[in-house]
Amino acid sequence: MAHSIDMHNATYLNNQFIIAMPALTDPIFFHTVTYMCQHNEDGALGIVINRLANMKLGEIFKQMNISVTSETAANMPVFTGGPVQQQRGFVLHTNTNSGKWDMTMAVSDAISLTTSRDVIEAIAAGEGPEQYLVALGYAGWSEGQLEKEMLDNTWLNTPFGKQVLFDTSINMRWSAAAEQIGINITQLTAPAGHG
Repeated sequence: MAHSIDMHNATYLNNQFIIAMPALTDPIFFHTVTYMCQHNEDGALGIVINRLANMKLGEIFKQMNISVTSETAANMPVFTGGPVQQQRGFVLHTNTNSGKWDMTMAVSDAISLTTSRDVIEAIAAGEGPEQYLVALGYAGWSEGQLEKEMLDNTWLNTPFGKQVLFDTSINMRWSAAAEQIGINITQLTAPAGHG
């Protein structure tokens, strides 16, 4: 039976996490937590927050010919934000101690997504946002695609938690995001009858 999606009554997932359900075995999204930056009738964009790229931020600075004065920043991990545009950088950051970056989208009162070089330069100089996560690539969904996947129980949505995004150890973010709504994600199984 096909699911029908009423986009006029849709609930958008901006500023929420979507957690890959245990039955999602696609290696790109297996056990991922994605922070949803934009979701509307045209589609969705999110950044995976618990999948590390095989590099530190210092390598990005070097590739971009940016001089580094903050060794702390140079040693920060880089994340694989998703399978789309993996050569492009995305910076999720708090809005505190933030300048006016060239290409910033406010996701909420607390969090923004910036894609311009100036935020990377500020981070390298130790003058960037108070808390940030740098990712290469993003997760994208076309019109109606995420809604269908939600109906198919591919994802579980949970409220945004700043501590999950910035303070929880990377390997614990999947379970920590689910625990925000009282769910032990490791005990969930695929629903019967879906196949």
